[in-house]
Amino acid sequence: MTQNNRSPWDAGRFIKTLSYFEVIPFLSCLQRLFTGRANNQQSSQGREKDMGVILVAGATGGVGKRVVRCLVERNYPVRALVRNAQKAREILGDNLELFEADITIPETLTPALYKNITAVVCCTGARVQPVEGDTPNREKYDQGIKFYRPEVVDSPELLEYQGIKNLVQAAAEYLEPGKQLLFDFQNPSDDLQETDRKSVGVGRLSSV
Repeated sequence: MTQNNRSPWDAGRFIKTLSYFEVIPFLSCLQRLFTGRANNQQSSQGREKDMGVILVAGATGGVGKRVVRCLVERNYPVRALVRNAQKAREILGDNLELFEADITIPETLTPALYKNITAVVCCTGARVQPVEGDTPNREKYDQGIKFYRPEVVDSPELLEYQGIKNLVQAAAEYLEPGKQLLFDFQNPSDDLQETDRKSVGVGRLSSV
């Protein structure tokens, strides 16, 4: 393709692309402010009717507690799989259900854990803490400023391999097989119509 045959650069589409992928935080915030509230309210009203309980394993970890918070804020019913319910309640609050179990012990993954479950989010991981130890609330680990020499407390093989295997095998008995399409390049949604399917980068088109 020669220089003279190239299509003129569409600045408007460029801005829409940046906004869609939230590259410009300010534009994304404005977009959510004016269009997100109504959509969120409508979706939240029917969500509890359409959506079953979401099971979150590893709910008290760094990632898990953030996942729980996001789900609760969006009015999803959440059941957290935890090893210590009292400690978990202090971390996660009262707006969710707690279930004491241990994914490394299959016998604790009872049918009650999976009652009315339609999705499982696994955030488990081997626990890491400073060599000299940490407080019960893991204040040293979470502060993120001062460096502490780390050590792995749990066995990664036992927790991240065998434990997740136990969780998945037990869940398979109660969850129906299914699939969720995340993105379709052949038939883009209305939100993506402004983003050319031949785009190989923001603001650039391939010469094919």
